[in-house]
Amino acid sequence: MYLFFIIFFLLYGGMHLYAFLKARTGLALGTTASGFLIFFMLLMTFTPFIVRISERHGFDIFARLMSYTGYIWMSILFLFVVSSLAIDFFRLLTYAVEFIFQKNFYYLKPSAGFSFFIALLLSVSISVYGYFEAGNIRTEKITIKTSKLPEQIDRLRIVQISDVHIGLIVREERLKRILNEVRKANPDILVSTGDLVDGQINSLTGLSKLFKEINPRYGKFAITGNHEFYAGLAQALDFTEQAGFRILRGQGITVQGFINIVGVDGSAGRRYNLFKDISEKELLLQFPKGQFTLLLKHRPLVDKNSLGLFDLQLSGHSHKGQIFPFTLFTKLYYQFDAGYSQLTNNSHLYVSRGSGTWGPPIRFLAPPEVTVIDIVREED
Repeated sequence: MYLFFIIFFLLYGGMHLYAFLKARTGLALGTTASGFLIFFMLLMTFTPFIVRISERHGFDIFARLMSYTGYIWMSILFLFVVSSLAIDFFRLLTYAVEFIFQKNFYYLKPSAGFSFFIALLLSVSISVYGYFEAGNIRTEKITIKTSKLPEQIDRLRIVQISDVHIGLIVREERLKRILNEVRKANPDILVSTGDLVDGQINSLTGLSKLFKEINPRYGKFAITGNHEFYAGLAQALDFTEQAGFRILRGQGITVQGFINIVGVDGSAGRRYNLFKDISEKELLLQFPKGQFTLLLKHRPLVDKNSLGLFDLQLSGHSHKGQIFPFTLFTKLYYQFDAGYSQLTNNSHLYVSRGSGTWGPPIRFLAPPEVTVIDIVREED
């Protein structure tokens, strides 16, 4: 965990330094203005830490204010750095062309001031758009055909929410939008594939009651992600249980004698010695192969030893990057970063983009979703 914070502050601090140099050059800032900007950027660099301490000591209003300020700034800064780097790359290409052709293409090279304002305009505009996109919950629908449903059931509807991140930013208004989409889908089973809560969940017990209005025929099931451990596992599990979910931690259940629902713990639990360590393959082998098996796993990683032992794996975690172009990094890190994938041995995978937001309350080219999966019976 300490290594994570060190890396985070080095990267985040480096982004601030780069943005400061761009601002000072582009705006020709004097000593006083530079001093104010340095103070602001230092404050924003340590805002995630300030938020956590403030919330822990009961300063909820201040913590929420700093959360919105700091995390929206994080989005603007990230997009500004990306935009500025793209402009720098264009300028570098221009210099290369000048060198090759021995001509001066000065009219193609934007000035430092123009470059700064273009990057700033892009980052602010995308962040404003992304703030509204983050509240526009999409419903994604997929259909899986199987011969494993009993004759009396032609269709089983599973609704997945993932990465809701209930906390200082995702609260009652956003949660009601998510649950409204769930309610409209009229699920037979509701599953939460981790990170239902965020790193700060004090004074949020009332929000768990909103889930009580949704009572699927065959129940509600949840697994841990990484943020359940960050928030404090005991209170995260208590919140999830109060919301009416049955939590599956390295265990499974056969529901109504026709569907196996198996859940594995979020791997972040290993850092806290709270991980329910059990072989995924051994766990799945405990259930009848002739019944439809649903595997709930937070990270979108497929265990090749489990292929053929589950029919559908539901995952989340990646958020599809949440803010483009961070999407490119999640795509590099995870082979399956979002959407539906047909695996081998009649196994399927669906990775949710997530229903809420982590950090910045902003999404760009990665809208939030509630996923509706129809399991449809077909003859073998």
